[in-house]
This record gives sequence, C-alpha cells and structure tokens, in this order.
Amino acid sequence: MIDLDIADDIAHVTLNAPWKLNALGPDDLRDLASAYDDAAAAGVRALVLRGEGRAFCAGRDIAGVDPATDDVSGYLDRLVTPLLHRIADFPAPTFAAAQGACLGVGLGLLVATDVVYVADDAKVGSPFAALGATLDSGGHWLLVSRLGPHRALDLIYSGRLLSGAEAVSGGLFSRSLPSDQLGAAVDAAAHAAATGATQAFLASKRIVDALRDGSLDLWGSVAAENKAQAQLRDTEDYREGFAAFQEKRTPRFTGR
Repeated sequence: MIDLDIADDIAHVTLNAPWKLNALGPDDLRDLASAYDDAAAAGVRALVLRGEGRAFCAGRDIAGVDPATDDVSGYLDRLVTPLLHRIADFPAPTFAAAQGACLGVGLGLLVATDVVYVADDAKVGSPFAALGATLDSGGHWLLVSRLGPHRALDLIYSGRLLSGAEAVSGGLFSRSLPSDQLGAAVDAAAHAAATGATQAFLASKRIVDALRDGSLDLWGSVAAENKAQAQLRDTEDYREGFAAFQEKRTPRFTGR
C-alpha cells in the first residue's frame, strides 16, 4: 500500500504496509511509480519518501513466489528499473527517511534518492547470501563506489548488514540520527529545499548525476557549471537572490 500526500509544495510518499515490513510486490511498485508521477504532475518542489512502522523496506515481497516459475527478470526489468529511473529523474529535490530494514529493492529506492537520512540503528545491505540470489537494484554500484570492491564483496559474501551509522560513516548516505529525530530532520530538510531556488537545485542535480555516471570529468563539470549559471541568470530566483543579498534581506524564492 502506497500513500501520497501533498501539502505546501512537498509530496510525502509513504510505504504503508508495516505488517510485511513494507516489502514490495508488483502492484506496490506500480502504485509507487504512480505516486511519483502524480507528485511530478502536481509541480511539487520537494518529495519525501518514508516507510511506516519499524522498517523502511525489507525488499521484494516474495511471499507465495515459486522460484521455479518466478519471472524475476520481469520484476526487475519492467518494474524496478523504470521505478528507479523515475525516482532519480524526479524534477525536484528528493529526500528519504529510513529506519529498520533497508534491504534489496528497498536499498535501491535509497540509491535513487537525492538525500537520505537513516536511523542510527537501521539495517542496510544485502540479505541475499542466504537466498542464493545476488544484490540488485543498484546495490553493487552503491557499495563499490562508496566502500570499494573488497569491502563490497565482504558484505555480499557474508550477508552482514551495516547499521545506519556505519553506512553514513562509509559515505553511503547523507546523515544518521536517532530514530526519534529522523522524521523531523528530513521534513525540515525538505521544507528548506521546497522554499529554495528550485531551478538552481535541479541544475546541481543534473551535474552530480553526470559526475556519478562518469559522463563528466573535472573540466566537463566546470563547463556544465558555467552553462548552468548562464541559464539560471534568466530565472526569477536568480534575480531575487541577488536583490536580497544586495538589500540585506532573506530571499523569497518561488522556484521559477
């Protein structure tokens, strides 16, 4: 079950099946993709993803799945991968608050999100060593790019899960906090983004994405920054930011 609530230019998307630790079946993935589409169509200026209950997302819902006939390629290729693209390409800053289990496709949701806050005691990684399956949903990229190949394979082979605090210290995510502070922290971050210079944030998001996938090097990123700055000069927020600085007041950004 996926809930979508929109208020004050912020979309709140909630994985709301705590009885199964928010594990995601095919219908859940379709509903989650629709929630992102609806939020984008509404023109929100920030989005927050969270999971209800004691887990963010325990991964794929395999209850009742017969491994002999399982269409795992269909699940991943036709449902998970397009969803991850939707999340990564969302036209506003995205945030996630993650507690408890963050596993498998649940980890992939976090990989695709811009800013991720996790509970100190969250459980992050790959449980697949005990399933005869491999890490998916971008998990290999995350572990190798942040931890290096040796530590990545150690975690994959052993099935050991990282705590949220360990994941942040290793550079996987943005910030770890006590679980009772997680919701307020991510809501404050989303509010700050939703009242900020949205077009400038999106320009940075595109540059970071290009650096992450290797399509830009140092000088390519400098050129992309120069081009973005010239384009932003024509936005209302650029002019408002300069005027506010010169007038020594707080800027009032509109996202345009």
